[in-house]
Amino acid sequence: MTESASQSPPSSGAPATRPSPLRSVGVQVTLGLVLGLALGMLLAREGAPSAFTTSLLAVLDVIGTAWINAVRMTVIPLVVPLLIVGVAGGGDLQLTGRVGARAFGWMLAMLVACAIMSLLVAPTWFESLALDPAATARLRETARIEVPPADALSLRTWVLSLIPINPIKAAADGTLLPVVLFTLLYAFALGRVSEGPRTAQLAFFRGMADTMLVVVRWMLALGGLGIFALATVLGHKLGASVLGAIAFYVMVLVVLHLVATAACYVLIALSRRVPLRDFARALLPSQAVGMGTRSSLAALPAMVKGATDVLRLPGTATGFVLPLTASVFKLTSAVYWVVGALFVGALYGIELSTGSLALVAASSVVLSFSTPGIPSGGMLLQVPLYTSIGLPIEGIGILIALDTLPDMFKTLLNVTADMAVAVLTAEKH
Repeated sequence: MTESASQSPPSSGAPATRPSPLRSVGVQVTLGLVLGLALGMLLAREGAPSAFTTSLLAVLDVIGTAWINAVRMTVIPLVVPLLIVGVAGGGDLQLTGRVGARAFGWMLAMLVACAIMSLLVAPTWFESLALDPAATARLRETARIEVPPADALSLRTWVLSLIPINPIKAAADGTLLPVVLFTLLYAFALGRVSEGPRTAQLAFFRGMADTMLVVVRWMLALGGLGIFALATVLGHKLGASVLGAIAFYVMVLVVLHLVATAACYVLIALSRRVPLRDFARALLPSQAVGMGTRSSLAALPAMVKGATDVLRLPGTATGFVLPLTASVFKLTSAVYWVVGALFVGALYGIELSTGSLALVAASSVVLSFSTPGIPSGGMLLQVPLYTSIGLPIEGIGILIALDTLPDMFKTLLNVTADMAVAVLTAEKH
């Protein structure tokens, strides 16, 4: 009797036992996110945190931070071998170039579409906004922003940062884009060396990539607990902060991000490249990780796992396009730049002209690929723009302070868009 035969169900007609949905990583991390946020917001209702609450949050903060550090430590060791194998191991460097060109084409098209949507929808919603003068005055008083030196936000600094003097240090610092560009250079060069050295190196990097995927699966197996811990601390921090003068701003931002996220699913359904159900299933763990950590970079290992195990995308997609999009593609910029400018204008009683809003929307597309590698870099990149259209740069400090809840949905959109671009640009196999 063969092994497959010995494992076949009995002929008595008894129904096969289905695995419990709770064993799914996607279900576990989603439950962890929802339950953690609910518990955190419940604890936030205490007027003054009790000793038990303080101790509990401290413990959960350690657990959550340790888990996210464990996930982040897999990013560089996973991305580097995947890129090298995806580019040099494909046997056709021109194919990789075509895939990269298509990826940038889709990124640009999606950015333009989101910018146009925000430009058409958001101003109409803000016409109905009525702010309490006392509340807005208190909110303006909280405006604090530390503007970095002008050179830190310049195009020159950004371009030079892409060429690391020490790629090992860049990897240690977690600056993914310079590492990706160096690895691409290495991979293209490896594709042109003789077969012997190339085969030996590709075998090593394939083994490294396979090993790191096993490590990623181990980390995601603990995802339910890690996300629960992070989400509880985040929910406590949110508390009632979504109420009052900022509720309208948060609502508009969240709704527009959800609309853009849904549009990614529609795009995949229309393309018919992969079944929509499989796309959603492959994305769920990385979406939950992204929302819990508010980092699309932290969600990259889960994205690669979903694209590899569920969607069966080729190496050019999992090893090239996904690391590239996670590094440079921030679809959220086309949404929150316009909404943020409208909100700051409303807070300070400044009415923005159609031309000014169009400039904001265009800048969100052009500058989204050049986010500097500094805290809140995407926000601070708008400092020169605010100066040019007459908005106080202190307003950016308010947006940064209010970014906790919107950032969850920004990351949700970015993760979904990254996977969508990988699917849309993948060569059919």
